Amino acid sequence: MRIMVVEDDKTIASGLEFSLQQDGCETIVCHQAGLAEMTIREKINQIDLFLFDLSLPDGSGYDLCQKVKQLSDKPVIFLTALDDEVNVVMGLDMGADDYITKPFRIRELLSRIKSVARRYQKSPNERSVITCQNIKINKSEGKVFKSGEEVLLTALEYRLLLIFANHIGQILTRDQLLERIWDIAGEFVNDNTLTVYIKRLREKLEEQPQKPTIITTVRGMGYRMEELRVTK
Repeated sequence: MRIMVVEDDKTIASGLEFSLQQDGCETIVCHQAGLAEMTIREKINQIDLFLFDLSLPDGSGYDLCQKVKQLSDKPVIFLTALDDEVNVVMGLDMGADDYITKPFRIRELLSRIKSVARRYQKSPNERSVITCQNIKINKSEGKVFKSGEEVLLTALEYRLLLIFANHIGQILTRDQLLERIWDIAGEFVNDNTLTVYIKRLREKLEEQPQKPTIITTVRGMGYRMEELRVTK
């Protein structure tokens, strides 16, 4: 598990980093909100869980929690001083999953982390929210968001996107896509129609549709929804 720790007290942060690594976790540590937000934007798909101190010198854990939840359905735990505990309610309303009051015992924190992580250990088909790069699919509401803004899709575009989203990182052949769209849509979809709908999805989801980084073409094989953003 890779955990991001945002804590301005370097002694506490160092202790957390050591304890988490001893427990088999990888860590990313930040001491300021500004650097943390930049890291969240760039590496959110590589991080499994976030530990945020509520009070930071250049911001707050609330803002970082809000940013995480805008971009992805990832667990957030707050680290809070005793006199801040009453304010955690606001953070929980924002979507934070738990909080722990300082000073705390490391075993208690590790137990909380594992408990929260278990709630998120579901297959893509079971998740009500699926995220990929800056795309968020809320299956329970049938809505799709790009960088926090809702994207309007037709019924068939949405069905096609769900097929990709349920197989992130896997290559899907054109025949597999056609078969699954037909099964789901209950209507005839031919090879040319599939090409058109993939093109439309790219136009709506990609920053540069001619150079897709979300739904990519695997030459001679098919298509794949990429988990990580491709940068050059």
